[in-house]
Amino acid sequence: MMRYLTALRAIVLREALRFVHQRERFIAALVRPLVWLLVFAAGFRAALGLSIIPPYQTYITYETYIVPGLCGMVLLFNGMQSSLSLVYDRETGSMRLLLTAPLPRGWLLFCKLLGTTAISILQVYTFLLIAYFFGIEMEPLGYIAALPALMLSGLMLGALGLALSSFIKQLENFAGVMNFVIFPMFFLSSALYPLWKMAESSPLLRDICAVNPFTHAVELIRFALYLEWNPWALLWTVVAGAIFMALALWGYDPARGMIKRKG
Repeated sequence: MMRYLTALRAIVLREALRFVHQRERFIAALVRPLVWLLVFAAGFRAALGLSIIPPYQTYITYETYIVPGLCGMVLLFNGMQSSLSLVYDRETGSMRLLLTAPLPRGWLLFCKLLGTTAISILQVYTFLLIAYFFGIEMEPLGYIAALPALMLSGLMLGALGLALSSFIKQLENFAGVMNFVIFPMFFLSSALYPLWKMAESSPLLRDICAVNPFTHAVELIRFALYLEWNPWALLWTVVAGAIFMALALWGYDPARGMIKRKG
């Protein structure tokens, strides 16, 4: 057990130190959602009127609606950023050194995932604090209730990044693959507009959004911020996270995955 805890502490500490030494990463993680909140939301406010939908009990501003989606954006982009660091570590050889440690590979990947998620949650709460000072307030206890939802969503999206990193052979291919994943997941979700609004223009797009794991991660966060329970979003997020983690374990399996093919 001590070996497991030592590995967990070392990997999480390494992720924290890497984050501290990359301050531009912290700033960039906040700039994206703040631009949407302060710039795009002002333009979309009149065009996207919102009716009363759960978990809201009254009419809300568009800025209030998109805050949970922007929290999801922070988790999504940070998960993908973590996968970039994995590709870099593999090219420099440090990833191979990590995975040859005398511990189960699944535990080592989970430690990496946990460290990434912890950093993502720190960034989310920083964003929520800034949003609060701009007049966007949630339920006081919602900030605490959202922590498990943020943890599960961060683990799911981080596991997706792990899975993708196992199949990206070169650092140069990262941008194309990430753009192919990040933007469809973000825009084909309920992060920026409710699903009923999407159904008005295209029922097919609405169905695509409904099966998007990122949609359910956002809704899990949204309901938690308002102290409400969304079991379907919870189930979908957990199942998607398990699938992505299984893919990551398969991809990093030296008997079948990318590690063997590169070796």
